Amino acid sequence: MRLATFNLLHGRSLTDGLVDPDRLAAAVTALDADVLALQEVDRDQSRSGNLDLTAIAARALDAPHHRFAAAVVGTPGERFRPLTGDDDGHGEPCYGIGLISRYPVRTWRVTRLTRAPVRSPVYVPGPGGGLVLLHDEPRVVLAAVLDTPHGPLTAAATHLSFVPGWNLRQLRQVVRALRALPAPRVLLGDLNLPAGVVRVVSGWHPLGRRPTYPAGEPRVQLDHVLADRQARRQLPPVTAVGTPLSTISDHRPLIIDLG
Repeated sequence: MRLATFNLLHGRSLTDGLVDPDRLAAAVTALDADVLALQEVDRDQSRSGNLDLTAIAARALDAPHHRFAAAVVGTPGERFRPLTGDDDGHGEPCYGIGLISRYPVRTWRVTRLTRAPVRSPVYVPGPGGGLVLLHDEPRVVLAAVLDTPHGPLTAAATHLSFVPGWNLRQLRQVVRALRALPAPRVLLGDLNLPAGVVRVVSGWHPLGRRPTYPAGEPRVQLDHVLADRQARRQLPPVTAVGTPLSTISDHRPLIIDLG
């Protein structure tokens, strides 16, 4: 079984600043993941060609089960509004996360996390980027109960706040929310936190500890695959950990092989 998480930077390459669906598909195909969590995912955004990036990634993996969960309607850093319970953003530009599985899905669950009430400095890569003050956006957790060759597994994807302290609060919220779903459980995503802090705050075990950001010369691990206590007991052991350089994004994907 191969688990992976990848912050897509909405499919953009740092080389030319473009979003090319074929390049995105090739980057995802190279991961060959059975379960893939995606962050910074666009749907119907002009900056990414009005594409459904989750669907492109799912086709690249030949994975029949996938879902996109919008965190906001609009574009972070520009204009956006949070989603409400009866608002799925269809027909408007959306931004959020995705979860893709080659294994059958028994059920899906979405949990919403509130945004930080303050602006925080963030480094924006590429031309015209640099350190800027940004408003945080609401966050979302997308979980699925999967039928895997090793039995049922709850897999969850998320992308936590970049605001220090608020991301710790959200991580605790995520762990509490996932307790309502069957064990064993794994959490995949860009948590905007280093591995040591993640382990202490969540109580879950990192399945791989490798730097993932920035992509060119990674110095810090922001992207994680975590396992709860039962997952560590019931899933096969980790046989390989990879963070290959991709043709897209300012993050490297994190790949975990369980043998």
